Amino acid sequence: MPSTEKAVQTRSKWAWYFYDFGNSAYASIILLAVYSAFFKNVVVGGAGGTRLWGIAVGIASAAVALLTPILGAIADFTRFKKQFLILFTSLSVVFTGLLFFVRKGNVFFGMLFFILAEIGYRAGQVFYDALLTDVSTDETIGTISGKGWAFGMVGGILSLAIVIIPIQFIGDHMIPFSFLIAALFFLFSSVPSFLWVKEKKQAEGIPPGETPLSLALKNIANTFRSIKSYKEFVKYTISFLFYNNGLMMLMDFAAIIGATLFGLDQMELIIFVVLIQFTGAFGAMLFGNLADKLSSKTSAILAIVILAFCLCGLFFTTSKALFFVIGGFVGFFMSGAQTVSRSIVGQLAPPDRVTEFYGFLSIASAATFIGPLVFSTLTFRMHNWYVNHGFNEVLAEKNSLLWGIGSIIAFLLVGAALFLLVKHIAANGRSKSKKAS
Repeated sequence: MPSTEKAVQTRSKWAWYFYDFGNSAYASIILLAVYSAFFKNVVVGGAGGTRLWGIAVGIASAAVALLTPILGAIADFTRFKKQFLILFTSLSVVFTGLLFFVRKGNVFFGMLFFILAEIGYRAGQVFYDALLTDVSTDETIGTISGKGWAFGMVGGILSLAIVIIPIQFIGDHMIPFSFLIAALFFLFSSVPSFLWVKEKKQAEGIPPGETPLSLALKNIANTFRSIKSYKEFVKYTISFLFYNNGLMMLMDFAAIIGATLFGLDQMELIIFVVLIQFTGAFGAMLFGNLADKLSSKTSAILAIVILAFCLCGLFFTTSKALFFVIGGFVGFFMSGAQTVSRSIVGQLAPPDRVTEFYGFLSIASAATFIGPLVFSTLTFRMHNWYVNHGFNEVLAEKNSLLWGIGSIIAFLLVGAALFLLVKHIAANGRSKSKKAS
């Protein structure tokens, strides 16, 4: 390979890694460590905050489900992956920044700004993941996905380190400024991918009498008609629907679990998320390499099952120290499962329809509204049940959260069991079970 071409490919890979570096600031500060707990405890207050948080996450997920399959199909024949990535990243950055203005009692705007930021984050992730095949080969897709995820964990840690300083020395009233930090961190870290990641596939011409939308709808209809030819992708999508619900529930409610069950304050929550980002970086690297050396299927199932058993430990401890230990293992195996998952579509999808298939997978991703709604509804109803049976408010809320944790474990294990039905996804190459070309 000529040195110039190799240098361009290296720059493209690092530019792709930097997007993970930036959007991890959003995941760490908004979803994991700060805003979710701030919304529940300050903006809303009480057990009702958990329920409204689950509804907000569900609305955003459903919106992404409607948008990304169509836009993914358009991106596949127009070569617009990066344009859509820029559009949705901008949406997320703007409304993440606007969370700065949310205060106690601003429930409507607290939900609205978060929902729009979350739509941008999740939809942007679809097009970012689809660019994985443009910066990797069949032989390196797992490793590169793992390196990107690990680099993202570093970004999450750095963004939280920046947030710790003003909160530690000035106080909790500096929390809204952390949302501005997340927005700016996300924005500046995304620029390299906007500039230097190149799409390999050439744009196709649009036939006379067609529009991008009409052609996209026809392509989607053709995919639905021929979906029986992609049985392994369908089986994987169903399993992904379940275990990804578990993963997203874990991300969306981790701060609420830590604050409610173990009494973590804002600073302890940030330290906790730094811990899971740190261990997650190693998990992403290890499982990315395992996916290339063994198989993506084996690696993903292993990570999901061990993660579920780690969560079982939350039923048997009230110790903050043990919660941090469990969190370290959870971060390791959760990142392992996530990094392998995003490389699987690139192995199962037809090479010329990768973005469309990532868009279809986003339907399963968008069905993550099921998980948060199950979690929030279950905990809300069990909270009321415990109160009606004589438990005090604090104990009722803690016990109800254990039911929510049980639902996360159930989603993970059902997804792993269904994943066993997917035929072997070969290491160092595309699955042989995919439709023959």
